[in-house]
Amino acid sequence: MDALLKARKDHHLDIVLHGNVESPPPALGFGRWTLAFDALPELALGDVDVSTTLLGKRLRAPIVIGAMTGGTDRAGEVNAILARAAARVGVGMALGSQRPMYRFPETTASFDVRRTAPDLPLLFGNFGAVQLNTGVTVEDLARVADAVGADALNLHLNVLQEAIQPEGDTDFRGLTQKIGEVAAALRVPVVVKEVGCGLSARVADRLATLPIAGVEVAGAGGTSWAAVESYRAGEGARRARIGRSLAGFGMPTMESLFAVRPRIAPPRVVLASGGVRSGMDVAVALAAGADAVCVARPLLEAATQGEDAVVEWLETLILELRILMFCAGAADLGALRSVERIDAKARGWV
Repeated sequence: MDALLKARKDHHLDIVLHGNVESPPPALGFGRWTLAFDALPELALGDVDVSTTLLGKRLRAPIVIGAMTGGTDRAGEVNAILARAAARVGVGMALGSQRPMYRFPETTASFDVRRTAPDLPLLFGNFGAVQLNTGVTVEDLARVADAVGADALNLHLNVLQEAIQPEGDTDFRGLTQKIGEVAAALRVPVVVKEVGCGLSARVADRLATLPIAGVEVAGAGGTSWAAVESYRAGEGARRARIGRSLAGFGMPTMESLFAVRPRIAPPRVVLASGGVRSGMDVAVALAAGADAVCVARPLLEAATQGEDAVVEWLETLILELRILMFCAGAADLGALRSVERIDAKARGWV
């Protein structure tokens, strides 16, 4: 494997774990939302069902471990821990960009999580959509998806990250048509995702014309890849300054969800990510129309402590979601979508 690519992938892990890469407060979307409380829910907590079916796969809860890493031995160890934990809990998992696999087939093992977690209920492969403009073909995408037994493929959009990254690919011309061609040709469902800047109504309108299975809004509010790349650019570098300046650029996750859900109608799915840190974040996103949420950085941090720490984090998140649904009078996810969402900031509560 190319030494520079290996260094970049491992450097990403160190930066996300130890750097100040969370979006700044103006980009946060979850902190202002809550659910109407029901003091007489006419339910037992044991009756609350958080299970769901996502892209034809049954999950114990509407949660996916979000796309993070792959391509090095260290990344492979992280992926294996996350996959085993996801299988134990019964939730999904998304791989980081599989571009290293495409360029260096010897890195496949770092992505092949089904070897150690054969019971993983749902696995997303992942590739940058912009690579369709650099020679990557439908056959290439099919090959990387098949190699890991992916149930679906994320095509990620990362305009800001590529613009800040010194070696970034920044020709995004003609991608709408090419994404549509890929989605029509692949045997697995295609989900189009952002990586931390969100999807707008305008982009959702374009994507709604394509034969995709859904989208992941990945709004501002969680890890900022502009901030990550600012670290890689080096102190004092022009791109480092710009990356820090634009670290909060994009649509907050909830605002992106509100814009996208009416345009990406069922049976297409909408996944919410970007700053999901608590059961309340999960609950308000689901109440606003998300089919599931994706969580990344907190689980990367947990993975440094081992598989059991990841399981504990996920189990706590699921229990908090169940308690919130109980206290909102929602016996299942369908009922949760009819619960009133309260904008606490608009009411002056925060």
